[in-house]
Amino acid sequence: KPSPRWHGIFISATHCGAGCALGDIIGEWLVFLTGVAIAGAVLWPEYIIDFALAYVFGILFQYLAIKPMSNLSARVALSQAIRADTLSVIAFEIGMFAWMALVFFVFFPHPHLTPDHAAYWLTMQIAMALGLATTYPVQIWLVSRGIKHAMHRPMLPAAAKPG
Repeated sequence: KPSPRWHGIFISATHCGAGCALGDIIGEWLVFLTGVAIAGAVLWPEYIIDFALAYVFGILFQYLAIKPMSNLSARVALSQAIRADTLSVIAFEIGMFAWMALVFFVFFPHPHLTPDHAAYWLTMQIAMALGLATTYPVQIWLVSRGIKHAMHRPMLPAAAKPG
């Protein structure tokens, strides 16, 4: 029985979120460990580094999904990955960055939370959930326009056998 359309779109959104989350986690630690700040705030380099790493990992994950399933050259597959995931990553990061700004400026203005505290990662989990929520409508749009394909659960050999 084929899964409903929303399953594939949700899996696509979580696939995007995985690349973004990995980039964001690495980026947060890089900023924390280097102590870099812009205009006296670590939030601005977090945005820059998190986005750059999220984009790289998001495109890499998309490329690794496209290339093995196609006869495309590496260059064309990379181009397709960029086309399929750029808006997804941007949407994810917008949701995440909005929450990060609230945490930084409103909820914990001084002292700011830092990655060496559990509460920081709780707020980042909320940020990532919001990123997933903001990328989901973009996934629907990309899939409906044929720019991106909905992903489906892999069938395990044991699950594929009847009876």
